[in-house]
Amino acid sequence: MKIQSFVLSLICLMCMVETKAQSSRLARRLIEVKVVPNHADWNYKVGESVKVNVWILRNDVPLEDLAFEYEISEDMMPVREKGLGRSAKDGKMIEMGTLWKPGFLRCIVKVKYDGRIYTGMVTAAFDKENIVPETKFPDDFQVYWNDIVGEASKLPMDTKMELWPERCTDKVNVYRVNIQNYPEKARLYGILCVPVAKGKYPAVLRVPGAGVRSYKGDVDNAARGMITFEIGIHGIPVNLPDEVYKSLYSGPLREYMVFNSDDKDLYYYKRVYLGCVRAVDFLCSLSQYDGQNMFVIGGSQGGALSIVTAALNRKVSAIVAFFPGLCEMTRNSNVKGGGWPHISKSGIDVTSRKIKNLAYFDVVNFARMIKVPGFYSFGYNDMTCPPTSVCAAIYEIEAPKEVMIVEENGHFAYPEQWQNAWRWLFKQIKR
Repeated sequence: MKIQSFVLSLICLMCMVETKAQSSRLARRLIEVKVVPNHADWNYKVGESVKVNVWILRNDVPLEDLAFEYEISEDMMPVREKGLGRSAKDGKMIEMGTLWKPGFLRCIVKVKYDGRIYTGMVTAAFDKENIVPETKFPDDFQVYWNDIVGEASKLPMDTKMELWPERCTDKVNVYRVNIQNYPEKARLYGILCVPVAKGKYPAVLRVPGAGVRSYKGDVDNAARGMITFEIGIHGIPVNLPDEVYKSLYSGPLREYMVFNSDDKDLYYYKRVYLGCVRAVDFLCSLSQYDGQNMFVIGGSQGGALSIVTAALNRKVSAIVAFFPGLCEMTRNSNVKGGGWPHISKSGIDVTSRKIKNLAYFDVVNFARMIKVPGFYSFGYNDMTCPPTSVCAAIYEIEAPKEVMIVEENGHFAYPEQWQNAWRWLFKQIKR
């Protein structure tokens, strides 16, 4: 009963936290553009025709005879059809056509009302489990990473921990931590939260989404019986004033995700990936760690890092990854397609050398190495980490997995998704 109460209270907490975090994204607007496909699950077989109905709503009441425009395209690809229509009480039907290979077909509808533009969309999936990745698996991929991880592991951890009294509670000690990363003298910074009560606890590494920001640590989950370590990836302290991070993100760290992308030994994410591996090793070194329950959680860039960490560090026992980025980074590079960070759209010439080097960092290739259970969640309407790139990675994973799809989702997660993720995660705990 104690375990059940713990799980239920933690799930409720996570729902409240995520509800607050997503409230601004999920707030309704005065005008809603509803685009509804003729398959309730948004899923189609290759060759099936997609038809959608469009409604323009105000106060949930259809508005009639409003002009709108629409565009139809494959996922993150050039527009293949444009058209105009007028709204009707019973909806306006648009024939989207079909795909003749596994993938996604998207219809975006825009309407101008009272001087403002309102948008709705639907993205139809065609045999998504059979999407074939374009990312090639280098012959020396595993050797390359095994050598680097082995070399990095020889560096002393050189742990520096400082109690953060302002964040501590009667149940949790909070520490500002930095450890040596690769290369030598580089540092990895994060916030560690450890239950005060004596005992052995599961550990959670929380890896960040894209950006440059501060972190305060996951005190609430630590209070419920988990060691938590929330890290930054940029080699700078994570408790500086917000103005510092804003300046870095708009200055020297602007578009860091493409730095040195033509050289696998200098690419920005090499140090980042090794830092995540080292963070797991740090958690395993703690006397309070129970020795068998090591979880990694993240979304977007963090979803990518969850998969990468589990592939490179066998001490990880389960992962949660929401809409992972860094998948199929050079997919359709000749027409500016591909997954986040959309390298071919950043103005960088995607040469054959870049394609070859980025394969060593593409999450699709790490997905092929996953051996532990995972919970994955994403939406079809995500244009940041597009579903084609996400599916190319997730369905390469042969390890046990639970995939929760919320078709209408863009680049965010509903509280229910987090609830299911935490419920699944606690089923993985070995006692």
